[in-house]
Amino acid sequence: MIQAVVFDLDGILIDSEPVWEEVRRAYVDRNGGQWQPDSQSRLMGMSTSEWARYLSGDLGVGKDPAVVAEEVIAEMGRRYEVDLPLMPGAVDTVYRMGDGYRRALASSSPRSLIDRVLDSAELTQAFEVTISTEEVARGKPEPDVYLAIADRLRLGPEACIAVEDSSNGLRSASAAGMAVIAIPHPSYPPQFDALALADLTLDNLSELTMERISSVPERD
Repeated sequence: MIQAVVFDLDGILIDSEPVWEEVRRAYVDRNGGQWQPDSQSRLMGMSTSEWARYLSGDLGVGKDPAVVAEEVIAEMGRRYEVDLPLMPGAVDTVYRMGDGYRRALASSSPRSLIDRVLDSAELTQAFEVTISTEEVARGKPEPDVYLAIADRLRLGPEACIAVEDSSNGLRSASAAGMAVIAIPHPSYPPQFDALALADLTLDNLSELTMERISSVPERD
């Protein structure tokens, strides 16, 4: 029986993927690098250290990855101060899930941005556990962050259901042994094979109800 709902942050609770793309693309261009056609899809789900190394090395920025991470995260923080792009119904959905399930959050965003978003949205107290991929060995699509969530909740992964949008996120949650609900972002749709891992696909957060969750078959 599902006991906990584990939310992704970027692309699920906040419409931040366009902001991440704009900020990182401009940063790469400004620092003499070359953005690639598949860069955004590859970046979605990477931990901070992973995407900083990718920008520094693969995309040719050339700065120390720690400096890359610091400068990009600072710019993201400034963007969020001006306009926090919450998804429609995000706050209501998170609190509504609390009527029947424990709630957690597994995000590839750095801890500083997770805390900023949850504080601004008044969601800090809604989540029993929040983990950034900064805090585990490997980012998505590896299962580390979802396994860490289940461990912190003292639940088996099969007792949790993840809500994800990206290819790497769907792969991560499925590899951890969780049931998976996909809410694809229309501008950044997941790859077909990743979407096929989802137990349920919804169009938006308003469709995420306790009845829909209870209809998802249990995983062994």
